[in-house]
Parts: sequence; structure tokens; C-alpha cells
Amino acid sequence: MKKLIKQVGRTFGIEIGRISPVISGVSKRKRLMDGYHVDLLIDVGANKGQFALESRESGYQGKIFSIEPLSDAHNILLQNSENDHNWIVAPRCATGSEDGHVEINISGNSVSSSILPMLESHSDVAPKSTYVGTEQTPLCRLDTLTGDYCVDAESVFLKIDTQGYEQQVLLGAPKTLKKAKMIQIELSLVPLYGGQMLMFDMINELHKVGFEVFDLVPILFNAASGRLLQVDGLFVRKVQ
Repeated sequence: MKKLIKQVGRTFGIEIGRISPVISGVSKRKRLMDGYHVDLLIDVGANKGQFALESRESGYQGKIFSIEPLSDAHNILLQNSENDHNWIVAPRCATGSEDGHVEINISGNSVSSSILPMLESHSDVAPKSTYVGTEQTPLCRLDTLTGDYCVDAESVFLKIDTQGYEQQVLLGAPKTLKKAKMIQIELSLVPLYGGQMLMFDMINELHKVGFEVFDLVPILFNAASGRLLQVDGLFVRKVQ
């Protein structure tokens, strides 16, 4: 059967084989970071610092700049970063296309909190993500926040985890994007938050500013139907 599948794949110009665990998951991302000589990780929607801590555990030793709007998560983020001199946490704020203030919806699991309204397509498959309250937060353009930190950076890895608000973050980040060599961003195949940009439109937008898809990692399914709902997209700067 395996031989037949490979033969069918070759008919369409596809070589099928086992993916080496050496280049999967976190290791794959770290290899890319090394290849692009990343010297600044910008962690938008840092929550409690999970992504930054994972990056440290994988061996990344460069600068980290984390941004988080929720009060409770921001306090824990400060605690997790306090003994790391290369990890800076911005004052509590959300990121968007303009500077100002905004109300953010707080989810029961914290990580699904968003400025946008959550749709049933999300809450039905992840009941613990349902909103339990709201909170006022400053809103800042990413370029406003990263100005001082991007000056000396040669190669930026921009990670965006803002639960449907990714388009607005990018609109406020043209200068930051020029420094970026890698981007990791959540992509939804179906609407999960009201007003969000979906996966293929986001891929096109990132393509316009010089990025191409490197990897897609499934992160949310509808368990009943088996339908894939959301992935983490890893993008790299296109070779000119």
C-alpha cells in the first residue's frame, strides 16, 4: 500500500516520505530562526509568556519583546520574564491599527480572549473559551511600541496571536514588517471571531508585503465533524 501511494504521488510530481522529527514543531522553527539569524522575537499576544519560554527552551538566546493586554496574564508575564535580562515586556496594551483605548473580551481560558466578538463556531468546539467578562486596555500600533527595540535589530521574528485581530495588528506595523524575516500568525479557515480576515485572504496580504508560506500547523478542530478550523501559519521573507 505504501509503495502504491508513493507511485500515485510521483504521478503528480509529489514525493511522499516520512517527515524527520528533527525538523518538526519547535525544532523546525528554531532551525529557521538560526538560519535567518533572528536577533529579536516580537511576541504579540504573549499571554503569560508561553511562546517566549518555549523559544528559550529550544535554545533561542536573543532579545524578546512581549506585548499582552490582559491584566492577570500581564502580571504573570512580568514574573516569568523578571530574571531574563534579554526579555522586555511592554506596558499592558493591545495592538491594532491605531493608538487609543479599546475593550477586550476575556475568555474563560484566557488565551482565546479577543477584541472581536466570538462566534458559536468557536465556542461550540471549545466551551472553556467562552467570554466571561471584559476589560479596558490601551491600544497601540505595533510600530509605536517597537520603535526603540527595532532600531538595532537586523532580523526580526514577528509572532502574532491576537484571536482574529491579526489584520489590524499588521495595519499598524509597516515599519516593523520591513525588519521581519519570519512571521508566525494564527489563520482561521472559517469565521471564529466576528470581522476577522480568513486564512487565504491573510496569505495573500502577507504575500503582498513580501512573505510566503513555509509551514502550516493545525491547532483547532471540530471534534464532531473532524473539520479543521484553525492553523498556525509560519511565513518567511521571499527571496528576491
